[in-house]
Amino acid sequence: VEMENLEDLKMMAEQWSNQGIEYLQKIPQDQLYAAVGVLLFTTVLLLLSIRLVRRTKSNTVLLSGLSGSGKTVLFYQLRDGSSHQGTVTSMEPNEGTFVLHSENTKKGKVKPVHLVDVPGHSRLRPKLEEFLPQAAAIVFVVDALEFLPNCRAASEYLYDILTNANVVKKKIPVLLCCNKTDKLTAHTKEFIRKQMEKEIEKLRASRSAVSTADIANDYTIGIEGEVFSFSHCCNKVTVAEASGLNGETVQVQDFIREYIKP
Repeated sequence: VEMENLEDLKMMAEQWSNQGIEYLQKIPQDQLYAAVGVLLFTTVLLLLSIRLVRRTKSNTVLLSGLSGSGKTVLFYQLRDGSSHQGTVTSMEPNEGTFVLHSENTKKGKVKPVHLVDVPGHSRLRPKLEEFLPQAAAIVFVVDALEFLPNCRAASEYLYDILTNANVVKKKIPVLLCCNKTDKLTAHTKEFIRKQMEKEIEKLRASRSAVSTADIANDYTIGIEGEVFSFSHCCNKVTVAEASGLNGETVQVQDFIREYIKP
């Protein structure tokens, strides 16, 4: 029965092939060449557009963190080298597309950065979700001066970012930016990193105990059976120091330019 079916299929294929050849032979040669030319041209255009889309990377960088961490100060420092309006808590995202202030003197074309300062107030955090799909990198700002009272809340916010589907799937790099480190009583970036790793480890344990499919988080992070470290994240997490008020933003700029080539 199978052999008969194969023979039938073979005969049908031959019939279609012959009919196709007969049809093509009836078409005038100039029309046939024109049709083939259009087909080839369309195929080439399609392939080029696919390559172009792949090469066109986002230039969006998100500034996130708790209210009062100094995100807005950093935004203005990176934009125009000033800290104006930096003391005002932003209730709406500050957005701008610009060449970083320190690069204004560079000759030739420099790729602008689309920087978004996302409000840190807990009620306004869903705003971050709107920008995550287009983010090329995230700068998570922590107040190094008032770190200990805010350690738990900052760690929870960072945990939510690191377990977000967009961040995990796209492996969006995160910079943990310890701001205000110019102050004498500020904590070091090593201390801040270790304390936040400890807090995230506690969050991992408590949230996985509540539910294996936590509603608030898309993914779990870390390695099972090991104490959490930022090096366990599938996306790269680096730690840097900055001082928005003093204009010390070199490490933040270097991070931005690592992922948004000038």
